Amino acid sequence: MKGLVLLSLPAFLGAADPNWPRFRGPAAGGVAEGFATPVAWNADASAGAVAGVRWKTPLPGLAHSSPIVWEDRLFVATALRSSGAAPLRLGLYGDGESADDVAEQSWKIYCLDKRTGKVLWERTARQGLPRAQRHTKATHANTTLTTDGRRLVAFFGSEGLYCYNLKGGLLWSKDLGVVDPSPLDLQWGFASSPVLFEDTIVILADDKKNSFLAAFRASDGREIWRTGRSSVSERSWSTPLVHREGRTQVVTNGWRYIAGYDFITGQELWRLRSEGDIPVPAPVAAHGLIFVTNAHGGLAPLYAIRPAATGDISLDGSARSNAHVAWSTPRNGAYMQTPLIYGDLLYSCSDRGVLKCYDARTGKLHYEQRLGTGLTGFSASPVASGGRIYIANEEGEVFVIASGSEYKLLAKNLMGETCMATPALSEGVLYFRTRSHLVAIGPPRATTEPRP
Repeated sequence: MKGLVLLSLPAFLGAADPNWPRFRGPAAGGVAEGFATPVAWNADASAGAVAGVRWKTPLPGLAHSSPIVWEDRLFVATALRSSGAAPLRLGLYGDGESADDVAEQSWKIYCLDKRTGKVLWERTARQGLPRAQRHTKATHANTTLTTDGRRLVAFFGSEGLYCYNLKGGLLWSKDLGVVDPSPLDLQWGFASSPVLFEDTIVILADDKKNSFLAAFRASDGREIWRTGRSSVSERSWSTPLVHREGRTQVVTNGWRYIAGYDFITGQELWRLRSEGDIPVPAPVAAHGLIFVTNAHGGLAPLYAIRPAATGDISLDGSARSNAHVAWSTPRNGAYMQTPLIYGDLLYSCSDRGVLKCYDARTGKLHYEQRLGTGLTGFSASPVASGGRIYIANEEGEVFVIASGSEYKLLAKNLMGETCMATPALSEGVLYFRTRSHLVAIGPPRATTEPRP
């Protein structure tokens, strides 16, 4: 397709994996290798000829749920308002109001053919009035689905936990009550996506009255364990990380503490007092370390934690490391975005578009670079493939940056719509969820590909 630019496939890429099974893909790392991915495209018809768009499928409702991929199927969740358009306020602001969006909703799941964008089936998980309000910048379907190729799991917070097969058959569901992680008397909604690890579903349900972390058997929904977190955290919008390195643990972002739990029993292993009081970014692991960041209400720290940590590992005074914290920085600034570890480097971008690049093992800062004008918000987390990093802002501009310790902008591309959700990557195609569409960015379909 004229206008689409692809970079050649680097020799260092690993084995190709078509699956992007959860928020931020395989191992929650935000990286997919093995295929050449696009560099330059245009999906905004008002800005010139459309180029590099493989397909574009309308998607009803309003949601920040990211798409996931299993083989040739793409899955995504949405919340469809019964009447009128759901309000959404973008930008950089500090208001704490709830959105005027208490009308009846339908919480839906869509399955699409990833090669053509054709909708294969849809299911309504729940229909009714929202059991909790949401922030003006949030939606009633913020969480991302997860799958293991047999089961498809959706967790809508106060609206319930659901498990389907990949043909859309409901296997079981659970009502876990109202989950409200909002501070004070505000209501901002829920955003922590479920994690499916082996035969276990892990959910984080922080609440200002009764926070808990729980594990359920994926086959039938039976609760395996539930651990109260009221002494650890009363609010978090972060997706937990299940990490296996010496032991298997669940790592959670939260306020007042970041914490790790035994995956088998739910017993707390360690906790780290943090600073940011609105924790959103998910933990991510690489190079024998676990990285967690948060911001708002004080400092904006980034921590590199050793997986064998035990007990209270909080830093004393102005200390930036100890026996369990390899390194940290007090002013990383990542409020919404989950960091990306790509190769030996860690990339962390603030909600104002300030990108910082660190040495992941030591914390050395290589560069700090503003993306765009500083007037546009950044909420979607970065993803990477083939030596390049993709970062979208809320207005639908996608910055493509070369990986490395020096900043190099390769392209700035337009989606033509709001972009709040983290994109998915599969077989060299980027799948963006915009305000009203799912958009596949990549080369035209090969004629040898199977058709539905």
